[in-house]
Amino acid sequence: MPVYQLDTTDYWFPPVSEALTNPAGLLAIGGDLCVPRLLHAYQQGIFPWFSDQEPILWWAPSPRMVLKPEHIHVSKSMRKWMRKTQFSVTFDYAFERVVDACGSTVRAGQVQAESWITPAIKEAYTNLFRSGYAHSVEVWRGSELVGGLYGVALGRMFFGESMFSLADNGSKLAFIHLAQQLQAWGFVLIDCQMHTHHLSSLGAAEIEMAEFQAYLDHNLTFGVDSCWELVLE
Repeated sequence: MPVYQLDTTDYWFPPVSEALTNPAGLLAIGGDLCVPRLLHAYQQGIFPWFSDQEPILWWAPSPRMVLKPEHIHVSKSMRKWMRKTQFSVTFDYAFERVVDACGSTVRAGQVQAESWITPAIKEAYTNLFRSGYAHSVEVWRGSELVGGLYGVALGRMFFGESMFSLADNGSKLAFIHLAQQLQAWGFVLIDCQMHTHHLSSLGAAEIEMAEFQAYLDHNLTFGVDSCWELVLE
């Protein structure tokens, strides 16, 4: 099956049912990363993911890794640590620093940092942030940024993009605070995109694309964006 080639004259995407099985989830190539196209993509369950020097690649994998905010798993040891930690958590306080940290952190099993958070990706998501759609969670040890994550909020859904940790439990604390805050705001789902053991340990699980699209169909039209202006922990 061919991969669809996008242009920049409109924001059309093929149906997610046309995504390839190998590589799993690849749907289209090309286009651009302007705010309207990114929003149109997320509304259909599609996201960009590509390395530096590659063309823009668009993905819609199935199954999809998701978490209902009320299902966040906080272990006893983590609860004990959270009661004692001196780390503080903020929202939307240092978005660009979080994106930079996500792109420069070497993950377990890697010999170099992620290459997919390119300058183009950073610019695109910074534009989404300035437009009120992208958001970040920051974890601080004093004035030092030691963990965090960022993603996109539409209606009652949050689409996670990346997280990082420079100290034990840094990204875990950010994710737990995000889930708890989203639950308080009435969000129904966090899109984690693809399976990792880290996300699974926090309560995330896989669902089929048809179920994921049902969440999209019923939860993108609720006006809860202004809540992000009210929280600073």
